[in-house]
Amino acid sequence: MKKIGIGAVVVLVGVITSMGARSYAAGTATAPSADKTIPPGTVITMQNWQQYKPFMTQSLIALFSGKYQWHFPPDFQMKVSATTDYHLPQKYIQDTEKYASQVKIVTLPDGGHNIEGYVAGLPFPNPQEPLRAWKLLVDNWYSYQPEVLCGPDGWAWSRDRFLNTSSVQQVWVNHLFSYLSDPGQPHFDPRGKGEYLVEFTRLMAPEQIKYLTVLTVYYDNLAKPEDLYVFIPALRRSLRLATNARCAPFNGTDWTYDDTRRGAFNGNATRFDADYLGVRQILESIDVTKDLQKLLNLNNYYQPIMWGKPTLETFQVRKTWVVNAHPIAAFAKGYCYGKRILYIDQQSYLAEWADLYDASDKFWKADYDPQGLVTVPGVGEAWENTGWGSIYDMQNTHMSMVVLNFHANQKCENIHGVNYTDVGRYASLSALSEILR
Repeated sequence: MKKIGIGAVVVLVGVITSMGARSYAAGTATAPSADKTIPPGTVITMQNWQQYKPFMTQSLIALFSGKYQWHFPPDFQMKVSATTDYHLPQKYIQDTEKYASQVKIVTLPDGGHNIEGYVAGLPFPNPQEPLRAWKLLVDNWYSYQPEVLCGPDGWAWSRDRFLNTSSVQQVWVNHLFSYLSDPGQPHFDPRGKGEYLVEFTRLMAPEQIKYLTVLTVYYDNLAKPEDLYVFIPALRRSLRLATNARCAPFNGTDWTYDDTRRGAFNGNATRFDADYLGVRQILESIDVTKDLQKLLNLNNYYQPIMWGKPTLETFQVRKTWVVNAHPIAAFAKGYCYGKRILYIDQQSYLAEWADLYDASDKFWKADYDPQGLVTVPGVGEAWENTGWGSIYDMQNTHMSMVVLNFHANQKCENIHGVNYTDVGRYASLSALSEILR
């Protein structure tokens, strides 16, 4: 396969689709103490939102502020429900208790960090200094995920400053091969051969880009660079992308390749350092509806911002760690983001929000990552990025919204007559050569 640079990829995909400082961000209010909350039943509106700023991310404040083209409409409502407890799966907790003590951090020649001795569960269940924030970044990456996640009915919409709208239908399949914590499964699937995770995304509409497919392979050694491939139907071949493609738009949206995994971060932790910014009580949601028809009905979103109405979800006040993830010096030159402020939930170890800043430390994008509970056979309800989510490019006045309806493990064996657990079709490089057959 031919390896190409990012400039060529951006031009090619465009033709095919035709379509600040490391301290906490300025503009947020003083964080409330850990015991403060918002009473259940509260409705946050455009008239009263400022009194709840202490519970908001910079991204949410920006959307309320009216300073940008992307802002909430006058009739906007955010309903607050009681905070619920989320418990990680029992097997994952057992693996954490068994293996966490043997995880060690090693410093790499370029100044980054890696881990050794990791088997399964949370690498750092009680992250403390030194490198507390980086440990949280690693926990966010390795938080519980079932062996297979499939979303065959996904859609994404993008909208520009003139409100021109385009959409794509997507099939998502994530296959985990290493560090597994599902009951009855080995920690390392021998079919993976050193792979940690394979992400597969195929476009199914519109017709002119049907079967455009992105496949990314992440390895169980974090320090090994991921492999990224794109299958181009018009060329009937696959292209291998250069590493700097991590900043490219993902499937024509406002998310980059480093944005698109659950936890609002899809970057390689060995290329990043992180600063610990403290603990905040933050508005999050984990009860997004599982009703696909509701999720796909655009009448259930405030327009033109395409933000979900209370018919889709309510929000809770949840305790989060706040972390500033930024590229190490060896990786920073030419990288898209100067920093990424992540709000990592203290029960799921996943970030639902990311405030994204450019290299000159100017606020750039507001990222609300889709989160919801997915039923995993034999495990129970697991927190994954299912439901809906949006990203708003405040500088270029562009936005994207996605709907993802994920299933897990055995539930992926027969959806619309397709077996998405098939490694050969959805989790290997050979799958790209089978697409048009």
